[in-house]
Amino acid sequence: MTEFEKRVQALRQHHEELLTRKNEPVEWGNGIYEKYKYPIVTAEHTPLEWRYDFNEKDNPYLMQRIMMNAALNSGAIKWNGKYVIIVRVEGADRKSFFAVAESPNGIDNFRFWEEPVTMPDDVIPATNIYDMRITQHEDGWIYGVFCAERHDDNCPGDLSAATATAAIARTKDLKNWERLPDLKSKSQQRNVVLHPEFVDGKYAFYTRPQDGFIDTGSGGGIGWALVDDITNAVVTEEKIINARHYHTIMEVKNGEGPHPIKTDRGWLHLAHGVRGCASGLRYVLYMYMTALDDPTRVIAQPGGYFLVPEGIEYIGDVMNVVFANGWIADEDGKVFIYYASSDTRMHVATSTIDRLIDYCMNTPEDGFTTSASVETIKKLVRKNKIQK
Repeated sequence: MTEFEKRVQALRQHHEELLTRKNEPVEWGNGIYEKYKYPIVTAEHTPLEWRYDFNEKDNPYLMQRIMMNAALNSGAIKWNGKYVIIVRVEGADRKSFFAVAESPNGIDNFRFWEEPVTMPDDVIPATNIYDMRITQHEDGWIYGVFCAERHDDNCPGDLSAATATAAIARTKDLKNWERLPDLKSKSQQRNVVLHPEFVDGKYAFYTRPQDGFIDTGSGGGIGWALVDDITNAVVTEEKIINARHYHTIMEVKNGEGPHPIKTDRGWLHLAHGVRGCASGLRYVLYMYMTALDDPTRVIAQPGGYFLVPEGIEYIGDVMNVVFANGWIADEDGKVFIYYASSDTRMHVATSTIDRLIDYCMNTPEDGFTTSASVETIKKLVRKNKIQK
């Protein structure tokens, strides 16, 4: 065996140890969910064949010819008995692409499929695509709704000026994708999610209208729109169903995460909220519930955040961020919540349908003032005194 072959062998062994590392729940959580010790997917989990040229003549120093920067913001689906996430992988060139990784148990041993997803372009090709939400719709298709980013040609001298649209694609096998026209809307759209059922015979979208690529401007929060034809999706009317509020976790912007989970008590929603702070924008996750007979009517919304970055999760390309656009509910009621930290790596937290409903229904709502928060705490203190 040559020295080069020994180095390749050691590299493959090191990679295999990472892929097969057993994950462990973190002790002393909040009772709502369990976090896990290790990230489930990172840039280092990507296949070695994506990064290395293993021809000794062409790559005698065994360098990474194509470097990967991050693995983040994954859609999720249970597929052929496996826990499957559609990962946003970002290369060192800052371009994102989609890649499928699967696990036998949902918490570790995630392995990427052999090649990244080939996503067809829309009529106007995008420079970058990312953050896919996956919906297995009752029409029989699996839909991916994601952000398509292009340069804003109205600002030719500004290389940071961009526009965002909600791109739509569909598949039957997660390998071959049919690209549909981007969602048409009066405003820019990011964080758009397809509801899994028809509503009044139409396709329903959770939207996030905004005036600019970054700033929401007049966009008031999470919107709702019905579309007649998904192959030519046009938003003609849009209403806000989950609004932003001053001095809350969602004062700057908020957006739907994955599509909601249907339960016998209502639709469970996972969303992200953004506020400004001295270090920039802080992204956290929160939950709310809507009625079964009317997915636009909020029936419960716990105050404050549901999940925030902790420990190493604070650190990465974009600090102080957690973001989720994928979760899986098993038939036994267990829920796998897939979230990214600091735009760098993927994690999982686990809970159950019953616990998440209890959390939503029985956690106090935000009273929007300090005095209201204090009274809520004092009420709990008085209740606990009675229990003694």
